[in-house]
Amino acid sequence: MNNKEVIRDFYGRIIGTITTKNDGSKVVRDFYGRILGTYDKKYDVTRDFYGRIVAKGDYSSGLILKSSK
Repeated sequence: MNNKEVIRDFYGRIIGTITTKNDGSKVVRDFYGRILGTYDKKYDVTRDFYGRIVAKGDYSSGLILKSSK
């Protein structure tokens, strides 16, 4: 079962979503539904859209905040 979390800005506007899969991995999308990156729980790394490692650990919400600027 997938769990979808909606991320909002200070004014209550939706800026992105984080979908958590059964295995704990996550897919991060922006307001338009474009994939910003993923979090792989098995390796405990967060990757950007291009597959580059951007952080050790779960930096899912950071990808959304970085793209909304």
